[in-house]
Amino acid sequence: MHAKRIRITDLKLKKQRGEKITMLTAYDAMMAGIFDQSGIDALLVGDSVGMVMLGHNSTLPVTLDDMVHHTAAVSRGSARALVIADMPFMTYQVSVAEAVRSAGRLLQEGAAAAVKIEGGRSVVDVVRRLVEIGIPVMGHLGVLPQSVHQMGGYSQQGTDSKQAETMIADAIVLAEAGAFAIVLESIPGELAHVITERVNIPTIGIGAGPDCDGQVLVSSDMLGLGGSVAPPFATQYVNIGDVVKSATRAYIEDVESGRYPAHIRPTQITIAK
Repeated sequence: MHAKRIRITDLKLKKQRGEKITMLTAYDAMMAGIFDQSGIDALLVGDSVGMVMLGHNSTLPVTLDDMVHHTAAVSRGSARALVIADMPFMTYQVSVAEAVRSAGRLLQEGAAAAVKIEGGRSVVDVVRRLVEIGIPVMGHLGVLPQSVHQMGGYSQQGTDSKQAETMIADAIVLAEAGAFAIVLESIPGELAHVITERVNIPTIGIGAGPDCDGQVLVSSDMLGLGGSVAPPFATQYVNIGDVVKSATRAYIEDVESGRYPAHIRPTQITIAK
């Protein structure tokens, strides 16, 4: 018997009931399955795949083909969680028509249930059109990784009154355009609290304090995987990286010393002379 798939309406109900929403990033079927079986509400196939899995130093080089490939893997690996795919850089900024085609591929080929795009009023026409044709959209405000050069890095956003007012207005516009939720990344907790109260859709925080309707973490940060330093707001629940290194060193030593595979009984074969 298959578990009931979580839908965007379930997330809205959680907000109404005051229940927290849980979300992690996932990039492959194996980890998606583990997260899914653990009871996670949503899996975000983030364009952070560029840095976490593909070795880039930003999200900008990630292509639509990359996202379709990884989204399909995550979708195959999960049976319950809501699968949301990031729309990568330059797949929705050029025109609404191109955004529709790009989002369509993520749903049709990647089997995503929804897409996520960065920005506020600048992308509201895209959000509105995607929702009109039946593609659920999650918004993203605060630090926008695809705009890292314009922002001058990944520093916290919304720290002055003008930025804060703009972000509140953007959140309201996104909700009115039909977005089903908004990620709030690296903004003051007080601002996230205000936005969460001002919109009737769930807010998902990442470095935005405890008052959002839910939280998301980059899974490699949570698990202690990868060589990069995790942001200060990311709690590391385990250091799998050290465990894997230790196991790898043990394997190397066993092979070099002849201990492996000496413990495995050899197959008895007769060689014709």
